[in-house]
Amino acid sequence: MKVVILAGGYGTRLAEHTEVRPKPLVEIGGKPILWHIMKIYAAAGLTDFVICCGYKGAQIKNYFVNYFTENYDIKVHLGDNKIDFLGDASEHWTVTLVDTGIDTMTGGRLKRIAPHVGDETFCVTYGDGVIDLDIRKVVAFHQQQGRKATVTTVPSPGRFGILELGGDGGVKRFHEKPDNEMGWINGGFFVFEPSVFDYIEGDDTVFERTPLERLAADGQLAAYQHTGFWRPMDTLRDQRELETLWSSGKAPWKSW
Repeated sequence: MKVVILAGGYGTRLAEHTEVRPKPLVEIGGKPILWHIMKIYAAAGLTDFVICCGYKGAQIKNYFVNYFTENYDIKVHLGDNKIDFLGDASEHWTVTLVDTGIDTMTGGRLKRIAPHVGDETFCVTYGDGVIDLDIRKVVAFHQQQGRKATVTTVPSPGRFGILELGGDGGVKRFHEKPDNEMGWINGGFFVFEPSVFDYIEGDDTVFERTPLERLAADGQLAAYQHTGFWRPMDTLRDQRELETLWSSGKAPWKSW
């Protein structure tokens, strides 16, 4: 089963980093968040990846082309034009990198990689979020549901405190909004059948809009509810929080 990773966006809310590199290459613990996401899937036995490149996509391609020289000790035989990479392979991954355009929307990026997926069930996620999820359980749930698409949902984060105001200009009550008060949201980490491509018109299609809305209306969208750890890396604050978690040695998403 292939894993498709959407890694072509501009990442404008993380401009402190993304002015010089694509967001999937922003590092957590010295490794790109893209690497962390791939490790989550690899822990479930899924190691065949298709990466949708766009903004600064050449940097993502260079990361994998140069993976051995950056992550292994090497011995260079100058007279023989030969390089030995020392040690056993740490990752047994197959990585297909596809240029899906600079301004292509999420649905359009998926449509462009359809030939690389073929006629098999496949996974999809974004290139900027981590989760303490056993992907195998989502795949099993998808198969049990028998629908065209499954989305992993997470509780809407309660980021803002709620104030109950009195008539005299004072505050009668203050409380933090609990997670899930606003329902469930798209956490990414999808499982799709190839028939979802029929719901995508072209490059300008935002998958999270018309395609998902139509799939839901057709009764073809299942929801796997996840109540554990989930964190997108949207801002510099998010990146720093993830870095702190990794440095503590207790990163919830580390399942390998």
